[in-house]
Amino acid sequence: MKILVTYDIPRNPFQELPSDWEVTFPEKTELTKADLIRLLPDYEVLLSIFHAPVDQEIINAGKKLKLISNYGVGYNNIDIRYAREKGIAVTNTPLSVNTPTVELTMALMLSAARRVAECNLRVRNEKESMWGTMRNLGVGLEGKTLGIIGMGNIGQHVAQKAEAFGMKIIYHNPRTEVPGYRRTNLTTLLQEADFISLHTPLTTETRHLIGEREIALMKPTAILINTARGAVVDERALAQALSAHRIAGAALDVFEDEPHITETLYRLDNVVLTPHIGTATIDARIAMGREALDNIRQFFDGTPKNIVN
Repeated sequence: MKILVTYDIPRNPFQELPSDWEVTFPEKTELTKADLIRLLPDYEVLLSIFHAPVDQEIINAGKKLKLISNYGVGYNNIDIRYAREKGIAVTNTPLSVNTPTVELTMALMLSAARRVAECNLRVRNEKESMWGTMRNLGVGLEGKTLGIIGMGNIGQHVAQKAEAFGMKIIYHNPRTEVPGYRRTNLTTLLQEADFISLHTPLTTETRHLIGEREIALMKPTAILINTARGAVVDERALAQALSAHRIAGAALDVFEDEPHITETLYRLDNVVLTPHIGTATIDARIAMGREALDNIRQFFDGTPKNIVN
């Protein structure tokens, strides 16, 4: 079996592969689209990465391609419908990304609530003048309502961690009911929640799920956290709302047109920005590789898991 890896990921999980597996890594950081189209005709498996598109042109180049094993939980980078038409399965890595994404979600929530990132930057410039008992006041999490949009594995684990901080949990998920938490419609969630955390995949239905209308429903004290996909939020509408202080703040790890970020956001104190680091721990990167390889083994053993198309 020949596997083409599109990105220079940790090699640890590849150390004990079957002897008849041939794995090709990029010579530099990643394979370009031209590289993929040139190399892919000889490979049965493409190990793609969450941020790099796998479009129809690339899929057509895979003359022997049977499986696209995506390194990441999000798979909006792949034309999964076209892959299915061509008889090619697509898998993702939902388990290995769970813990690091949940940890970052809580870190962003705390940072925005307690103004950690803002104070870290300002104290370097303002020094002693920053100090004051009634200055730099944030808000606590205990007793506040967290509204979770998308109550899958990650959303449920965020709920568990937030409960440990004494938060009340409500959620919106049209297809799934989770015992122990109050399920509500999107409008009610936006109106009631003090913190809103997004954990839904990016689809045609969820693109700009949070736009100008939805932001207008939020409390003026609300804080929005997005560790899902950037385009779930209308980024320009959010930037305008933050500039006008129509909501208190936001913490964003993902953006509509990565790595570009709406310029207004760079200048605002009431938004925390991180460069898509939801799964950026060495532990997670190794675990994601293992899960992607497990998906390949199971697919060819006839016991496929994590197929998304």
